[in-house]
Amino acid sequence: MQEEVLSLLLRGADEVLVEQELVKKLEEGRPLRIKAGFDPTAPDLHLGHTVLINKLKQFQDLGHEVLFLIGDFTGMIGDPTGKNVTRKPLTRDEVIDNAKTYEEQIFKILDPTRTLVMFNSSWMNAMSPADLIQLAAKHTVARMLERDDFSKRFKGGQPIAIHEFLYPLIQGYDSVAMKADVELGGTDQKFNLLVGRQLQEVFGQKPQVVMTMPILEGLDGVQKMSKSLNNYVGIADAPDDMFGKLMSISDELMWRYFELLSFRPMTEIKQWSDECRQGANPRNYKVRLAQEIIERFHGWTAAERALENFEARFQRGAMPDEMDEVTVNVEGECCGIAYILKEAGLTDSTSEAMRMIKQGAVKIDGEKVADPKLEIAAGTRHVYQVGKRKFARIEIVA
Repeated sequence: MQEEVLSLLLRGADEVLVEQELVKKLEEGRPLRIKAGFDPTAPDLHLGHTVLINKLKQFQDLGHEVLFLIGDFTGMIGDPTGKNVTRKPLTRDEVIDNAKTYEEQIFKILDPTRTLVMFNSSWMNAMSPADLIQLAAKHTVARMLERDDFSKRFKGGQPIAIHEFLYPLIQGYDSVAMKADVELGGTDQKFNLLVGRQLQEVFGQKPQVVMTMPILEGLDGVQKMSKSLNNYVGIADAPDDMFGKLMSISDELMWRYFELLSFRPMTEIKQWSDECRQGANPRNYKVRLAQEIIERFHGWTAAERALENFEARFQRGAMPDEMDEVTVNVEGECCGIAYILKEAGLTDSTSEAMRMIKQGAVKIDGEKVADPKLEIAAGTRHVYQVGKRKFARIEIVA
């Protein structure tokens, strides 16, 4: 039984530091305190965020205590992770507004009766300047510069503000204040999570186990899921939008989404993957993935209706199961649709493309395009149709 539990918890994880420590903690037979922190940097969560939240749910279903930390204090510092410039901090009002929506969205996955939502302002606001200086004395600049993004900026002569060093220090202290047994975070958060281990030891606590989870690729299958890149599926997206977006992902990316986003057993997912390799249509499995995710956030009725609407728009419109996969390279953040249709080979020229649009013969994901000057964002991937027989799944790459 212990092996089954460990297998479930390790599913999809990138790294566990230290796995043997996790085994020992699980063997203690007590509810563990499982921490994950989120800075309320934007009002909406997307499926990329749920990779961590899903793992929290797995711990929660096993009887452990979930500590969902909203970094309202650190959010006003600005997480420097992965940034090559100093990040603009949020205002207090922005942090509070975003935090409210986080609480509403996480309970679409987590059990609110078994989730403790915490705010790190609770202990950081009570910390005096002298306390903060004492905390800073427990870490060195040399250790901070071991962090990859800090190291690159320092060597490249790019400025690092002093307050940015406080971010991983405070995130680490959160683990002390919360007495965390396990902390989850993305692979890009590894340094910060390890600071938590180190500070817990300094404060006489048993160090937390660090579990890093992969960064989920967006719909383009290349860059990480991000609202700013418009390659995301939002938790609050309408069911039809969710369905259409998930059906647009590549067959290869579908299996990664199954592993990180689905609650189905890996044995079942592997069987489906084997069936696809033996000739089964990947579309049928993509439908199962889309419906499972929509059911999670909107209910089964909405998932069924989304499938019906999708089939009404696409299948009854004689959309082929297979079509050309095309990449169109553009300069800048967006490009005109006429250029895209020409470059993808759906029309012979931009003038023909504009004429077809005016005739109502061009669709994107089944929706008719009315504006011949429509701009399409880079980083997106959609199904384009010209007339009744020309289809292509086109990815726009800057």
